[in-house]
Parts: sequence; C-alpha cells; structure tokens
Amino acid sequence: MRYRFYLWFVLFGLFFLFYPGDSYYFHVFAYNRNAFVPRQKTTLPSLHPVPFLRWPSSPEISAAGAYIVDLPSYTRLYERNAHTRMFPASTTKIITALVALDQYKPEQVIKVKNASVEGQIMYLVEGEQITLENLLYGLLVHSANDAAYAIANSFGYDRFITLMNEKARDLHMKDSHFTNPAGLDNPDQYVTPFDLALAGRALLTHPYLAKMVSTKEITISDVNYQYFHKLTNVNKLLGEIQGLGGLKTGYTENAGENLVSYYRKSGHEYLVVLLKSEDRFADTRSVLKWLDDTVEYKTITLPTE
Repeated sequence: MRYRFYLWFVLFGLFFLFYPGDSYYFHVFAYNRNAFVPRQKTTLPSLHPVPFLRWPSSPEISAAGAYIVDLPSYTRLYERNAHTRMFPASTTKIITALVALDQYKPEQVIKVKNASVEGQIMYLVEGEQITLENLLYGLLVHSANDAAYAIANSFGYDRFITLMNEKARDLHMKDSHFTNPAGLDNPDQYVTPFDLALAGRALLTHPYLAKMVSTKEITISDVNYQYFHKLTNVNKLLGEIQGLGGLKTGYTENAGENLVSYYRKSGHEYLVVLLKSEDRFADTRSVLKWLDDTVEYKTITLPTE
C-alpha cells in the first residue's frame, strides 16, 4: 500500500511539472520552461569604424609641427611636436570667426573703422558699411587682415581679444594665446598643432562657416553697393584636389607656412594641421596621399548575451 502511494505521488508530481497547459494551477506548479530555452544572441549597433594604419609609417613632410586625425572619432593618426607652441599666423582667424559668430548676427551691419593694417587685405574703406557675413568671407576666403580688425574694432578691440582667449579655453586649447585677431606675429600669440585641430573641428561644426572656408572665389560688396571686393582663396589646393574642403591658411616670416585642411574620402573625414612648413601645399599633398594609401577602417560590433 505504501509503495502504491509513492508511485501515485511521483506520477502526479511529474504530471504537474511537465504539463504544457495554460491553467493557473499548472503555472503555479510547473517549471519555468523559458529558463531552459537557449537565449538568442543579440548585438549592439555597430560602432563608428575605427581607423588604423596598414603598416607603421609616416607622411614625408617638412612641417615642424603636425597633427592628423580621423575627424568623427577624433582618432590620432599622426603627430609631430603636437604640443609645441608655434606662431599661428592667419590660422588665428579660425578663432576670430568663431567669436564673431558668437557675438554678431550674420546680417548685422558693421561700420569699418581703424582697419588699416599690414599684410593680406581686402581693401576695406574707412566708414564702409558691410555685413558681418561679407566680412567673414573676407576673413576666411581671402584671409584679409583688415576684415579681422574691422570685426574686432567694431565690438571693442580689447573685449574681443579677451573673448578670443575665452573661446580658446572653452575649446580646451590649453597651450594657445591670442593678442590680435589677424595672426600678426607676437611673442605672446601662439598655438600648438593639437590646439589648432580643436579649433578647426569647432569651425566645421558650423555649416555656415564650413561653407565659407570651402569657397574658391567670390565677389562681395558693402550694403550700399558702392564698394565691391573680389575675394580669392589663398589655398591653392582648393578645387584641385577632390575631397579637399579647404579650411585655413597662414603665413608670416616667423611662422613659416601653416595650413589646416579638411579632407573627405570614401565616406571618411580627416583634419590635417601643418605648422611651420617649408611648403604647406606639397606637404598637404603628401599627407593626403599617405592617408589614401595607409589608413584602413574596421567596423566593431559588441556582442552581448
């Protein structure tokens, strides 16, 4: 009798345990079948492709300072004296443009005053009334020093320089300092290749400014159409190399030849900073060829259970 009880107990126990029905009572007593079903592997969305060099190499350049990055991921691909302070020359105008866009509206009219200055100019006329937008074209396309001073003087010169240094700090340009808006040589005006890459990246986040630095040639005027200024981009490579979107040139005798370039190829984007070069255009050509020949990308996905 006792054995018959144990037999029925085992049978009913197995029945409740493995019955596949949907009754509440059976769910209470039944095992969790889902716990014994192997879970499907899932994957996270693919990360941004990671750049790497096919083989250890470096571009052949004369520049004393360089910093080359994959722009979306900001992965460093090459550097030379990346944190050494150097004269920025007209690459200063990247910061000048960013501050100007912070403080003015593009359509705001500026009256030119005290804009007489040495070096590259667009021949602004004292008292000329011109929009900030057209001054920015003069600044970024023609690299006009008089445009830089017209912007700074209209705002208040000393206040504008203060804002330039505040902008540099905001961008984490820890080894940069500015004393004038055009890039004229001054022992207290300096940048590093790394810092200038940060400035270039910030400019490219503004489609408005990115369009300007990629402009080969344009003619602009004052608001009364009395004075017309034909502006030509100093960057000789713009329009000659496919994928090159310009950015900013710079030159003084002490600074040497400087060039910050934005380059797109096969869906990838790069930022190239060259300072104190003997031939910035030849160096840039060499860098772009090195990027094309040497850099590959790997897409990474992270599996998860």
